[in-house]
Amino acid sequence: MTAPVFATLGCRLNAYETEAMKELAASAGLSNAVVVNTCAVTAEAVRKAKQEIRRLARENPGAPILVTGCAAQTEPETFAEMSEVTRVIGNHEKMLPETWSGLDLIGTTEKVMVDDIMSVKETAGHLIDGFGRHRAYVQVQNGCDHRCTFCIIPYGRGNSRSVPAGVVIEQIKRLVDRGFNEVVLTGVDLTSWGADLPATPRLGDLVMRILRLVPDLPRLRISSIDSIEADENLLHAIATEPRLMPHLHLSLQAGDDMILKRMKRRHLRDDAIRFCEDARRLRPDMIFGADIIAGFPTETEAMFDNSLKLVEQCGLTFLHVFPYSPRKGTPAARMPQVRGPAIKDRAARLRAAGERQVAAHLAAQQGRVHRILMEGPRLGRTEQFTEVAFTKDRPEGQLLTATILGHDGMRLTA
Repeated sequence: MTAPVFATLGCRLNAYETEAMKELAASAGLSNAVVVNTCAVTAEAVRKAKQEIRRLARENPGAPILVTGCAAQTEPETFAEMSEVTRVIGNHEKMLPETWSGLDLIGTTEKVMVDDIMSVKETAGHLIDGFGRHRAYVQVQNGCDHRCTFCIIPYGRGNSRSVPAGVVIEQIKRLVDRGFNEVVLTGVDLTSWGADLPATPRLGDLVMRILRLVPDLPRLRISSIDSIEADENLLHAIATEPRLMPHLHLSLQAGDDMILKRMKRRHLRDDAIRFCEDARRLRPDMIFGADIIAGFPTETEAMFDNSLKLVEQCGLTFLHVFPYSPRKGTPAARMPQVRGPAIKDRAARLRAAGERQVAAHLAAQQGRVHRILMEGPRLGRTEQFTEVAFTKDRPEGQLLTATILGHDGMRLTA
């Protein structure tokens, strides 16, 4: 008997859920199987999932292949039609112990185990050991109530639902007791946390409560947020709580007002600029990452130029650039499309702008003192999530203080 093989595509939340599935599968005694946790964010992501399934089938002949994740949820028939696939498991079903304990891989069980994700009302808080010995991810929210015209994810994740604050805090206390020095709050639409809970608390309330009730937690980090939904307490935490890390990844998507409206985003370019200015005024060492889509339908060169300018106007450092590709089932797929070469060119220009911003950030750190969390023997990250390379081994998971000597173009050296 061999342990199951797990493959993860897509976001950090998927990676978190893969860790939870490993524990569920181990408790159920699953062996000699392959589990593929798919992403559905673009048509390219679905193509890569199918490619990965075929590769794993070749490398694991005879092993049952279980496909789950967002692509399995949104288009289960695509994977059910693949001869390599044994079962297709929905996003809600994959987190249920009974799914794994009752898994029949040789009988005549229905191949597709996918229910209506929109009927799911709760998100369970899954406690996992974290990744490595340094950082733990805690899922506090799932799903999304918004309907951006380019996005299929609400149909893969369902409507927004929150893990109650008490459950989150107890989980973080246990993780701190195990020795974790950093916890990252994750979710699909993190800033919508609390809207479905009694008294409708906000994300800032959760952050402040965690920092107050878990005083031994050295570092709290929040993953991608929608800046237009940032509440007063979140801004207060940014200003007053040194244990909240000065790095925010923003879901901006574009820098042109007309494109933002056609995307059905809830902010305009001035809102994004104002938020970055406010956050940096409250916390001068704050740096930003951002998601930006290149070549959204109807985007002209002038509209794209507004996105390009936003990189400097917001002072964005770490960019995730997505060349637009039409996603079947979304309104944007029916809009007039930008030509492929133009999309590729714009994505390259955005990435180049991002590289210039990273180079400027790295150069500005020389001689500065940082608190660094070691992720490996010679690699750690600063409070702003910048990688730091060391010449000598350090204990993994340790928080240490170091002076930055320089950089190698990709990471800091210390």
